[in-house]
Amino acid sequence: MSLTAGLDEFVRPNEPLAPRTWFRVGGAAEHFATPRTEDELLSVICRCRDEGTPLRLLGGGSNVLVRDEGVSGVVLHLSSPAFTAIRVQGNTLVAGGGARLGHVISTSVREGFAGLESLVGIPGTVGGALHTNAGGRSGDAGQFASAATVITRGGDAIARQRDEMVFAYRQSSLDELVILSVEFQLDKGDPEELTRRMQKQWILKKAEQPMGHQPTGRIFKSPRGMSAENLVDQAGLKGTRVGGAEVCDRHPNFIIVDESGAKSDDVIRLIDLMRSRVTERLGVELELELEIW
Repeated sequence: MSLTAGLDEFVRPNEPLAPRTWFRVGGAAEHFATPRTEDELLSVICRCRDEGTPLRLLGGGSNVLVRDEGVSGVVLHLSSPAFTAIRVQGNTLVAGGGARLGHVISTSVREGFAGLESLVGIPGTVGGALHTNAGGRSGDAGQFASAATVITRGGDAIARQRDEMVFAYRQSSLDELVILSVEFQLDKGDPEELTRRMQKQWILKKAEQPMGHQPTGRIFKSPRGMSAENLVDQAGLKGTRVGGAEVCDRHPNFIIVDESGAKSDDVIRLIDLMRSRVTERLGVELELELEIW
């Protein structure tokens, strides 16, 4: 039996991944699965488990760089309503792991829930944000999460309560294959005041990023007590170019890609150059925030 036998309605072969990532470069997924229900999701996971097939989850694509040769095995994408629903239960907002974080934030503000507006401007899905504990100066996703339902690579669904989850800078203990849903316990607030705070935070966040139309991505985590952006700047790397990839002059912890002929390998070689130059000149080992597939 082939890997996709019986799954053809929601599993496609040789699906280009570049259009689904912020860098817009890289190869295709050998198989690309967009399950419509939790049962279909579990069928893919169990099939891959039984066949020993590599399985990855792609969210919003903001922190992923796909290699030019593509990705073997199966890439999951949870974009159906079964995985993106957002609902309110008392003082709890429940969001599917595939829901866009921006949609969850706007829902919480509209419903008069305070807290998540501090995360505005952060790209990607709720599941991705919780997995990496995405955040900024005003807070991070993990501090508002009261529970999460995850699915392991073996296909088991497990409910995690707050005391079972650990969050740190840009990382969490939620390292299972899929974060199926998240519960956020939030305080009530005035929707108009929350909207003003969200708009102010949006302006500040956008000032920290390259222009939205540019194929780009953030590269490094900031070491404790330091700024990765400042370290790259101090190493004299602004504007450094390898092939079609260039260190952003305005925000040097971002790499901008020239869509006219850039390759994923250009970005990888530029990242290696940035890391070695920062280590050589400043004695600091930078850790990737970006995932390279």
